[in-house]
Formats: sequence, C-alpha cells, structure tokens
Amino acid sequence: MPAYATLKAEIRRVALRVLLLACLLPLAILCAQTAQLDGNQALFTVLAALNASSANGGPDADSPSNHPLRRAVIEEVLRRKPASLASLRDFFRQYRQDSPAVELRLWASWALLVGDAPEFAFKLKDHQLPPDVLGLKDLASLLGSFYKEAGIAGMWKQSQPAYEQFQARYHEPASQAVTAVSAYVRAPLSGTFGGRRFQVVTDLLGAPNQILFLPFFDEYFLVVTHSAEPHTNDVRQAYLHYLIDPMFTNQMAKVDEKKALADYAINSPLPDFYKKDFLLLATKSMVKAVETRLERGASRKQAMLDQAMKEGYILAAHFAEQLPVYEKQEQSMKLYFPELIASINLAREEKRLEGFEFAVKRTERRAKPVEAPPPPEPSAIEKSLTEAEALYTGRDLGKAREAFAAILTSTDQREAHARAYYGLGRIATLNRDPESAERLFTKALETGAPPHEKAWTLVYLGRLAQAARQEEQAAGRYRAALAVEGGSAKAKEAAVQALKAMPEKAK
Repeated sequence: MPAYATLKAEIRRVALRVLLLACLLPLAILCAQTAQLDGNQALFTVLAALNASSANGGPDADSPSNHPLRRAVIEEVLRRKPASLASLRDFFRQYRQDSPAVELRLWASWALLVGDAPEFAFKLKDHQLPPDVLGLKDLASLLGSFYKEAGIAGMWKQSQPAYEQFQARYHEPASQAVTAVSAYVRAPLSGTFGGRRFQVVTDLLGAPNQILFLPFFDEYFLVVTHSAEPHTNDVRQAYLHYLIDPMFTNQMAKVDEKKALADYAINSPLPDFYKKDFLLLATKSMVKAVETRLERGASRKQAMLDQAMKEGYILAAHFAEQLPVYEKQEQSMKLYFPELIASINLAREEKRLEGFEFAVKRTERRAKPVEAPPPPEPSAIEKSLTEAEALYTGRDLGKAREAFAAILTSTDQREAHARAYYGLGRIATLNRDPESAERLFTKALETGAPPHEKAWTLVYLGRLAQAARQEEQAAGRYRAALAVEGGSAKAKEAAVQALKAMPEKAK
C-alpha cells in the first residue's frame, strides 16, 4: 500500500513536533476537561466503507481540501478486497443523499448512536432513535463483517497520528472559545453541565469543510471535517447554545410573555422556524449578543450586533445592552438569567423595532384594515401530528411511535417537537416503560409544550412520581398543571382529583 505507507512516514515525521506543540499548550488540557475533542471509530468505519464502495470515492472526493488520509484509506480497503463491500455498495445506494452535508449528517448520526465495533449496537431504544437512523438497523451486521475483513482496527490505530495532528490545530482555539464562554456565563469547567455532555468529533474521511451540530437527548456533538482553518466561531456558538439553551427552557413561561415581539421578525430574512418559535428566536438573539461581548474592539462588536439585528434576531440589541449589567454583578448567568428576561420592556422594544430595516426590506404596514384571509390549510407538520394522534387513539402504538418520532427529524419547530415528545411519552407509559416516559415528558416541557399538552404532561409526570412513591414531587407536578394558563380543563380536573386523594402531608 504505497500511498498509505508514504502517509504513515510523513505522519511519523510530524508526530514529535505535534507532541511538543501539545506539551506547550496548557489550554489543550483545559479543553479536554471542558469539551472532549476526539475521533470516532464507528464514523471512521462507515465512511471508509462508503468511500471505498463509491465509484467516485464518495461525496466531494475530488475536492483539493480533502485530507490525504481519505484517499489512502480507500486504496488500502480496495487492496484488501473485503467480501462485504459489494453488499455495502447496494446498501449505500438505497440511502443516497442530495448533498455532502446531508450525507454526512445521516452517517454521523448513526455512528454517534451506536456502541463499540464490531457489534455497532444502538445505545438507545428504538423509539428514542431518529426514524432515518432506525431505518439503518441492517447496517450494523454489514459493517461488522467489513470491520474484520478490511482490517479497520489496525487502520484506525495507524490513522491516530493524523487525527492528533488535525486535533492539535483545534486544541488552542477551541480551548480558548470554550474557556471564554464558560468564564462569561460563569459555568464550571467540566465535561458535563446539568447532566449533559458536549463533545467535538473530528473526522478526516468525510467531505471537507463540513460542520454539524447534532444534539441527542443529553449528549451534544459538534462534528467537524478537514478544513484549511479551524471552525472556531462555530465551536464557540455551539458551546454557547449548549450552556444557554436550558436557561431559556427553564424560563419558558416568562419568555412567552414577550411573544408579541415575534411579529416584528415576520419580514426579516430569518428561516421560518425562527419566526414561528419565539423561544428559539430569543435564544439565538441571546447567543448573538453574548458573541458580541466576547469579541474585541468596539467597532467589531457594533458591526456584529448590527448584522444580527438586520438578520432578524430582534432581541440581540436588548441583550447586548443588558449584559454589561450582568457583568458587573457576581451571580452566574444561570442565577441571573431571570432578571435578563424580566428586563425586556415590550414598549421599549416595540419602539426600537417599529420601522426597523432588515437586510431584506420589510413590507409596509397598511393603514386601513383589510378583509381577513380564509383560514389557512393545515401545514404538513400539523397533518403529521394529527395522523400520529389518530394512530395513538386507535392504539396502533407501533405505527404511532414511528409517526411521532418522524416529526422530530422532519422539522425544526420546537412546538412540534414538544407535541411529538408528549405523544412518545404516552406510548412509553402504555408500554410500561416509566423511565423512558419520564424522560420524554420532561423533554416535552423543555422543548416548549403548548398549554394543552403542557398541562397533561405535568399530570402524567405527577402520576409517574406517585408510582415511584415520590408524593411531594407528584403534588408539585399537579399544582403546576393547575397553574398552566390555557391548559386542558380535563387535565386540571385530573390534577384536582389526584391532589384530593393524596395524603395531607404530601400536599
């Protein structure tokens, strides 16, 4: 394998230099503590098979930005002639995607949700998996054979110096980005935060210049492929989301009180899912504002803020004005956060946004009232939710679970996700899986369940707590259900009856 041997020799020459560089970077150690930076053997395996089984070498195989390891691995696999490659070629043909980014997202999602080679067993239960990943169940056995026949274990080991060399370029800028974000929000430097984990996964076999943010329940992955320069700003932004997102979900009701401001973003160039999901819009506005505070130079800060506002992140200016107040006090962002939300003054922000010119010119408001348009047709997502609910009502739980799970990957709308999690939670309850049910109902609350589903979700969580003999927690859930404005009358009635039946000391 001449190409592979040449690459190995080159890697050996730089290995000592890389090691010295790592030793001279104390921040590299800090980065390892705050956010793992590593390759992934399952992703290496599936992309080695995909590239070797493709006539053109896989997505963007001709790009000059590819790492030389990609071509070397293809040649080595073809030299070994694994018998499983023909079956894998047929398998991959069924799942051909439209773009390198979509292609990588599919195989990276599969790789990050499976365990060690050569079994590659899913780490989650079927109903917890994205439908497109669940459909790849047969891939594990094919790749298990390929892993042995192609000698992937040895190839992966020989490739580590190349991965370490690539990761060495990320260590310092990623360390600085993560450390700066943690210091700003005053969060502990730890690999986990609030029971969640953040990891940067490096890949040298996929299409170059790709970066994917893939959150799965409590694990958050940022996948980066080979590129001329590190995607430092993307690391910073992903880590900001990782730390800030839960703050917004915990203050969901207070954020929702400012929802009237969402109308001002309608004519902005933002994607529709931001315009329909105010919690998501507010969260992104906060991330943009913090990014401006982390930049150096007043002119650079102002340019970034102006750009964020013109793009439609309508609360970025407010948060940028309030963050200096946060900086002067001693509380962490998590503890101070309710004050940031409470400081949003609707009248002041409406005055700021009235007539604001976005990057795409806004449509002028009409002075005269116009005839109300006919009710719009239900959206595709709304139809999908209705169909999934009908399957649940008919107790076709298998198909209902598939339908609800499909919604999680077919849209970015948080409300649709919340309703899907609510449906999956009820199915888990009927299947006598209380652990999954509690996790799914909690996810529905965190994602922003609308009032009807929110009230019922709290009732279900109360019942689960009672079953676990956690009476005080159950009572708290029932009382929370009663406090949901616009919640289901039947859900509140169920909460009242449950509270009446509970021991007096638990209430």
